[in-house]
Amino acid sequence: MEHNTKNTGRRRLLTAATFTLGTALLGGINPLKAQNMTQTPEHNNTNKIPASLDHIKQIKAGLLDVGYAEAGPVNGAPVILLHGWPYDIHSYTEASALLAAKGYRVIVPYLRGYGTTRFLDAGTLRNGQQAALAVDVIDLMDALKIKKATIGGFDWGARTADIVSALWPERVTALVSVSGYLIGSQAANKAPLPPKAELSWWYQFYFATERGRLGYEANRSEFAKLIWQTASPQWHFSDAEFAQSAAAFDNPDHVAIVIHNYRWRLGLAEGEARYDSLEKKLAAGPVIIVPAITLEGDANGAPHPAPSVYAGKFTGKYKHYTLTGGIGHNFPQEAPKAFADAIVEAAGYAK
Repeated sequence: MEHNTKNTGRRRLLTAATFTLGTALLGGINPLKAQNMTQTPEHNNTNKIPASLDHIKQIKAGLLDVGYAEAGPVNGAPVILLHGWPYDIHSYTEASALLAAKGYRVIVPYLRGYGTTRFLDAGTLRNGQQAALAVDVIDLMDALKIKKATIGGFDWGARTADIVSALWPERVTALVSVSGYLIGSQAANKAPLPPKAELSWWYQFYFATERGRLGYEANRSEFAKLIWQTASPQWHFSDAEFAQSAAAFDNPDHVAIVIHNYRWRLGLAEGEARYDSLEKKLAAGPVIIVPAITLEGDANGAPHPAPSVYAGKFTGKYKHYTLTGGIGHNFPQEAPKAFADAIVEAAGYAK
């Protein structure tokens, strides 16, 4: 794939990226007709907000010393944005600026194993299981004295946001989840998929081997770039955009967390007993009662469920939007205005 700075972000080429309503509202609310939202191209936006997440703060929270960026007024309604693999906080550079301009206090943390986030104890298991990542968010909220927040995410971040919303709904104002309901279990992952679906999980099987661990350790940047290209086949990100995020993978715990995450999913690595009760709840597929919006891009090349499969998991006020125009897996970075608009809309449901 050609990378060139003239093509930075396909969003600059979109003059009318369109939201298409994918599922009806649930919970007794009448279905709506399809709604359109247009995204203003950056070069036509004379009031463009300077976008930067370069100032990193650190705070001790639970097992971690968490690195995070913050934007917006400190007394604004809190929004926590969670990245995935292999991405980092810069997926939210523009979306966070848009939200900050609307008065939200936006917190964008590096997940365990990324950026400046570090474990406080060298002896702590480098655990990537889903419950551990969710507890990290609750610990961060406690450390920052945030009682309740709107939470948004994609990839690992969407799964984590789903889990926090399902297990601690009292801490969540509203949810925005790219690719919808991603909560899983080791038991469910034992069931084989059709061959074509299994093919899209090739890296999970690669990571199950020692060869895969060593290969990722030696080639993490090249590996991440390949995932970016295949997961967002129509996103012509620049070398500079990729390098900005790739720096986060130099974290000393990154490889261990990634490998453990994918091995744990297949039951090839054990989790920690401290999370057993949470994983038991998650294995039952809990519904999400908080107000929610799920998002999907029409060119998402990563494995993801169809919206119709998970619609019933959202029992509060709910909408699904599919954004057309070649939007891939890294939805917040490829379509930042659409993502920020979804955060504002979902937060409005709680009022």
